[in-house]
Amino acid sequence: MNDATASLKESVGRYGVWSTQLRSEDPAGGGERAEAAAELEQLGFGALWLGGNSAARHAVPLVEATSRIVVGTSIQNIWEHGAPAAAAGFAELEVSHPGRFVLGLGVGHGPRVEGYNRPYSTMVGYLDDLDRAGMRSGHRVLAALGPKMLELSRDRAAGAIPYLVTPEHTARARERLGAEPLLAPEFKVVLASDPAAARATARAYLARYLELPNYTRNLLGLGFTEADVADGGSDRLIDAVFAWGEEGTVRARIDAFLDAGADHVALQVVEDDMTPLPRDGWRRLASLLT
Repeated sequence: MNDATASLKESVGRYGVWSTQLRSEDPAGGGERAEAAAELEQLGFGALWLGGNSAARHAVPLVEATSRIVVGTSIQNIWEHGAPAAAAGFAELEVSHPGRFVLGLGVGHGPRVEGYNRPYSTMVGYLDDLDRAGMRSGHRVLAALGPKMLELSRDRAAGAIPYLVTPEHTARARERLGAEPLLAPEFKVVLASDPAAARATARAYLARYLELPNYTRNLLGLGFTEADVADGGSDRLIDAVFAWGEEGTVRARIDAFLDAGADHVALQVVEDDMTPLPRDGWRRLASLLT
């Protein structure tokens, strides 16, 4: 196994946190996010994955506020961040805090990217540019859903960070990747036990993602139907891509990804109001994972 990939697997551990709220444009980091990052490290999470179109600068205050936890972008959109700048941002953090930052890259979504065209070929070219800039493959991961991008994650990166997937996808991805690359799917958690309330929270959040063809195509390929991906998602789909219920049920749903071949699960706490940091939710999540 590549030494960098092996080190990354060990560093991120089994569970991490995926969050858009931890991402800040404030270069000083802003108190609560830094405090939250330090607490998440103390709670035992191995990685923080910054949602949205993130870059190394968003990781800096979180890395500086902690001593061990890995911070990654999930993702940095390759259409909006040039490869030389991405490599330079990584290099600065690697010098000051070795092994603490991983560059998660993705091609984004056609409806949201002007000039979107040939995403696979564009990613190949981007990785070529990173290589020329001196960034080694063991420090980057790809937001891969389909077979070709998963193979690229295997061959040109340290692994894959799929978003909005199921354990069935994880099993397929592991088969495609082989044993060595990191496989770190994102998984959403609603910490509520009432079925109607949990599904309502999940459905309101999921609706925006079901407008994006990359995700709906992948879900259809996993056996869901057009009816499942309509109107915010059927109960069947909600129950597959979110964990909710009693603590034991949530823990079992999370660990199903590990049983299917994931090395690490990036957990996103979903609440009705996604503006504040869900710190109580993260604490509850940590308690059920111990």
